[in-house]
Amino acid sequence: MSEAATSRLDSLKWLVVLALVAGGIFGNSFYADQPILYRVIALLLLAFVAGWVASLTQKGGEFLTLVKGSRTEIRKVVWPTRQETTQTTLIVFVFVIITGLILWGLDSVLGWLASLILG
Repeated sequence: MSEAATSRLDSLKWLVVLALVAGGIFGNSFYADQPILYRVIALLLLAFVAGWVASLTQKGGEFLTLVKGSRTEIRKVVWPTRQETTQTTLIVFVFVIITGLILWGLDSVLGWLASLILG
């Protein structure tokens, strides 16, 4: 298939996606008197169909490739153990408390000096 035909077909697919999204927005407000459960189910179904149509485009395929690559990379990450996470959290908490006390003390001293100077 030629690039011009692919581009035209992709444009048509994006138009369908836009129509589905607009239809979902319009339908949700038009059927406001219907139970919320039915509207949510309809919106989820429309979102799924719009996502599927978008994935059939060139940009959608590139996005899916990106998602697969990111999942591969996240599996390579060495996550900290529970003990390391707890220790790091406690260290940060202690330093925040210490910094807060230092700033409180500095503020008190400067406030005392200002009241001493200004009378």
